[in-house]
Amino acid sequence: MNFQKKLAANEFVVLAEMHTPKGVNISRLVNDGARIKGRVDAVVIPDMDNGIMRMSALAGAVLLKQQGLETVMHMYCRDRNRMALQGDALAAHVLGNQNIIVADSEEMSQSDHSDAATVEDITEVQLIEALKTLQQGKDMSGFELDGSPDFTIGCTLPPCADDKALEKALETAQEKIAAGATFIVTPAVYSVETGNELVAKAGKLGVPVITTVFLIKSLAIAQYIASSEPGSNISEDLIRRIRKSSDRELEGIKIAGETIQSLKEQCQGVLIQTLGWEHKIPEILDNAGF
Repeated sequence: MNFQKKLAANEFVVLAEMHTPKGVNISRLVNDGARIKGRVDAVVIPDMDNGIMRMSALAGAVLLKQQGLETVMHMYCRDRNRMALQGDALAAHVLGNQNIIVADSEEMSQSDHSDAATVEDITEVQLIEALKTLQQGKDMSGFELDGSPDFTIGCTLPPCADDKALEKALETAQEKIAAGATFIVTPAVYSVETGNELVAKAGKLGVPVITTVFLIKSLAIAQYIASSEPGSNISEDLIRRIRKSSDRELEGIKIAGETIQSLKEQCQGVLIQTLGWEHKIPEILDNAGF
């Protein structure tokens, strides 16, 4: 059963995020994909997120599709205008990639191309509306298409520093769902309690909620997230657990697996995010019981 059908059937889905290379050496992407073939429902391909220039998400999705993996491609409004976004969406459909997440665009100030001009021709809500319009056989200007695409469209919740920011983000997410998004992906959660609270609030939007679980690779990363990302809610107990472990890398993998297990009854899926450690996804799946 594919990703779209499992969502529609209210079955739990497991997604894994994989980044395209910064270059043309695709061996790591292909090999990491092969290791989880048959173990995840789809692979999510970001498109130069965090402002880091990489091979396009469309190319990455095609490469993994060729390896027999279902893919979910990110689309941002930051880097392309409405014509390019529509063209990429049509290309994605023709090349066998019908799953799209319209993601919130990050600031370029910390990117590796900080002097690049952002586009922001349309908003995320407008992009979702455009994708729905394409499915109805017309482009954003009302011109008829020669053949209509079919998409499964999702949206994201950005990280929120406090309840007020979350309330505003949920209101925007509701607009995205009204525009045509059929599932929502949360920001990374670092505790079961925080995850359950977030899923409970996002679940009121009436679409499947997929929770992001981030692999904490080291004590330093845990401490950085706790001090630098408001709203992350990394507890001192978790930091202490990593500090006391004789194998901190393995401890992070165990924590990710345990978090996934605990969230399984609360949401309709998880997205495993490792940011460069995609080779560790099989171990996380092992610890999560998948």
